[in-house]
Amino acid sequence: MKQHILITGATGLIGRRLTKALLAKGHTVAVLSRKPVDIPNVKVYLWDVEKKEIDFGCMDGVSSIIHLAGESVAAKKWTDEQKQQIVKSRVQSAQLLYTAIKATGSSLSKFISSAAVGYYGDRADEILHENSTAGKGFLPECCIAWEAAADEGKAMGINVIKLRTGVVLDKNDGALPTMALPIRFFAGATLSDGKQWVPWIHIDDMVGIFIHALEQESITGTYNACAPYPVTNKTITQAIAHQLHRPVWPFKVPKSFLSLLMGEMSIVATMSTNTSVEKLLESGFRFKYLQLNDALADIYGS
Repeated sequence: MKQHILITGATGLIGRRLTKALLAKGHTVAVLSRKPVDIPNVKVYLWDVEKKEIDFGCMDGVSSIIHLAGESVAAKKWTDEQKQQIVKSRVQSAQLLYTAIKATGSSLSKFISSAAVGYYGDRADEILHENSTAGKGFLPECCIAWEAAADEGKAMGINVIKLRTGVVLDKNDGALPTMALPIRFFAGATLSDGKQWVPWIHIDDMVGIFIHALEQESITGTYNACAPYPVTNKTITQAIAHQLHRPVWPFKVPKSFLSLLMGEMSIVATMSTNTSVEKLLESGFRFKYLQLNDALADIYGS
């Protein structure tokens, strides 16, 4: 059944690709944006989360919301102010959407929220399922608040779906260009001890999971949205280097150096998250890219 979908964060990595994919499948799409943007075949509405302002017209005819908006975790150094902004951008944006839903009496059926594997924190080799406990530190605390804000819709009879994403691989945006940069300049090296698990996913599969969540009636609750086979930092570094025809130096970048360079944000590069996607597979989703080397070969055109 074709739907009318409202997307936040539509100009980001996932949002751009997801909007095109939804339109190609015959759905109609509206977008909430902080400033006017021109997106073909899409109606754009304005909102200002900090001022708690939203155009209520965005809810006209909407059957599902896909909520992707939020301050980038890796955009700036984690000062106290920046950490507060990262949390507020996720929590207050969800709250503002629910304010609009209540004010307009919208008959929304699904609220699909981006979430993150940062919920689990640094867990070494532990296999992490959706019912695993939250970790400790800023990222888990942020993710707990983020998911709680999304869950407000449950009391309104809305089916709330939260997709805990890992490292989304795309050639030109997101984490991969940053990871590939030193390798391109012959400075590739393993970070920390290189044994930390990296839950990766090809951008096409990430888009596919959002569409799966939208179109399948049985989907509800929380799902790890990563490829079935996480890899270590050492493995992903070597795999990127192989695609770029570059060497990887035998030494490792010490955790202490990363902490000195990046501050508290270095945990993004050093934490280990060994996620299971058994629940997603049981829901009927089928990945295009199960193995990292196949995903990178597609991305780099090998």
